[in-house]
Amino acid sequence: MSNPDHDEDDQGEVFLDESDIIHEVAVDDEELPDVDDDENDSDVENADQPDDSTHIFTGHTGEVYVVACSPTDASLVATGGGDDKGFLWRINRGDWVSEIKGHKDSVSSLAFSTDGQLLASGGFDGIVQIWDTLSGELKCALDGPGGGIEWVRWHPRGHVLLVGSEDSTIWMWNADRGAYLNMFSGHGSSVTCGDFTPDGKKICTGSDDATLRVWDPKSGENQVIKGHPYHTEGLTCLTISPDSTLVLTGSKDSFVHLVNITTGKVVSSLGSHTDSIECVAFAPSAPWAATGSMDQKLIIWDLQHSSPRYTCDHEEGVTCLTWLGMSRFLISGCVDGKVRLWDSLSGECVRTFSGHSDAIQALSVSADQGSVVSVSLDGTARVFEIAEFR
Repeated sequence: MSNPDHDEDDQGEVFLDESDIIHEVAVDDEELPDVDDDENDSDVENADQPDDSTHIFTGHTGEVYVVACSPTDASLVATGGGDDKGFLWRINRGDWVSEIKGHKDSVSSLAFSTDGQLLASGGFDGIVQIWDTLSGELKCALDGPGGGIEWVRWHPRGHVLLVGSEDSTIWMWNADRGAYLNMFSGHGSSVTCGDFTPDGKKICTGSDDATLRVWDPKSGENQVIKGHPYHTEGLTCLTISPDSTLVLTGSKDSFVHLVNITTGKVVSSLGSHTDSIECVAFAPSAPWAATGSMDQKLIIWDLQHSSPRYTCDHEEGVTCLTWLGMSRFLISGCVDGKVRLWDSLSGECVRTFSGHSDAIQALSVSADQGSVVSVSLDGTARVFEIAEFR
């Protein structure tokens, strides 16, 4: 006796005719899954990605925007991000963490005091808080700014804090007493960058109104630098020379300008970039500077001749950079998620660190210069070993 199921299997291919169709459904091609993007391919791709980090901090639940390493404790790091939180944690100590609480919007800025005793945190909620780094406890909250905090900076020789705000003002407090000292107004838009000069005698601030202002911190008197031959669009970053005589400013207009702090005169204009400048830094031991731009280039400049020494190409935009102590090396963070270490004497990339899956937002070097910590839109902070280059 034959098995009907077995017989059907022996018939080879089976075709349907119109009488077998029960119901027709219209399907939009755009709703169909893309075979090339299935989960298996994604898993394989992620598995193939190298991770050069020695420590990964995953305490954040959103994008991480800012990082600061303690200047006195080689293991202590602070990070803040879009989850409205900040954390104090230790390199290679996954069991130690202290949360920076109290912000009601993204933690946008962090800075340790020069002696490492205090940490300032600023948020897009306009809140500024001062933390004791030994205990992790909140010392005080500082009131004043009417807009989000763009940056926080400490006086080089004391617990005086300077803060720039979206509301176009700059505020200064004595952090030990939680006491208001001064408020500087004059900019016509968000104060995007600023700092004390290394000698502590002046303040330089840059704004989205395309002006640079140099302030006397006691009187509040200021000199404004604007117009031709200065920037035509908002300032994004600035850095001040170690001898407190020059300030280097970067702008959305793709130009970098070198300004004499005393005279307010533009000393030189550096114009080799073709997109917004995101980061600038003076070399610690040579008359050079480095600039990073969204044009995918890091340029090392000879300031004496106002000319590029080397142009260091990246896969995508350069978001942040820092010199490695007094050495000849500098480190860049990129939109492609890579951290790169460059030799400024040759212009060569000597190491590329992988691990992040999204754009790098900020970098900071540990006090012993043995590690660089990077934070990313991927929600993590990663530690990369750089001791061999210090």
